[in-house]
Amino acid sequence: MSERVFTRSQLHTYVGERGYPKYVAFRGVVYDVTNCPKWRRAMHENLHWPGQDLTAEIDDAPHTAGVFDHPCVRRVGILEQ
Repeated sequence: MSERVFTRSQLHTYVGERGYPKYVAFRGVVYDVTNCPKWRRAMHENLHWPGQDLTAEIDDAPHTAGVFDHPCVRRVGILEQ
């Protein structure tokens, strides 16, 4: 079974509004972060909005890419390049 492919424009709609979950992308993979406590508010840690590719921002984060392995994070597809 192939994974769903998201365009950047599609990713921008997944911000937790109008019934949509909250998705973010990292290194070409799209993740659902809707159920993560740190993403309950509109903005994560006053730094990141859902619906974005966070690849370039991980170096400035207070955590590693291992955050995408948390149980509340679910892989939902890939980001079109």
